[in-house]
Amino acid sequence: MSNNLTKRQIVQKIYESADFNHKDVSQIVQKTLECISGALTEGKNVELRNFGVFELQVRKSRVGRNPNRPETDVIIPRRVVVKFKAGKEMKNGLKQLDLDEIDSA
Repeated sequence: MSNNLTKRQIVQKIYESADFNHKDVSQIVQKTLECISGALTEGKNVELRNFGVFELQVRKSRVGRNPNRPETDVIIPRRVVVKFKAGKEMKNGLKQLDLDEIDSA
């Protein structure tokens, strides 16, 4: 089984701990993710208190190399990427993780 948490598992956890039907929880989770995605695609940063911040970061154009044909330069265009900065509570939780257990996964 995977170590990843899926959207389906998030919906299930909320459904089990809240007094809402499964369909409503699924729609709320989907709408939340759409709002975050929409804000980022509009050029806005997303700040979620006690969780973290999704920030837009512009990467400069640069020259790369194709490992199969190293004599050919490849221009990698300027682009926008999303960077996540964990909030204080998440950072504190991450400090308590067993690093050896994560390395073995």
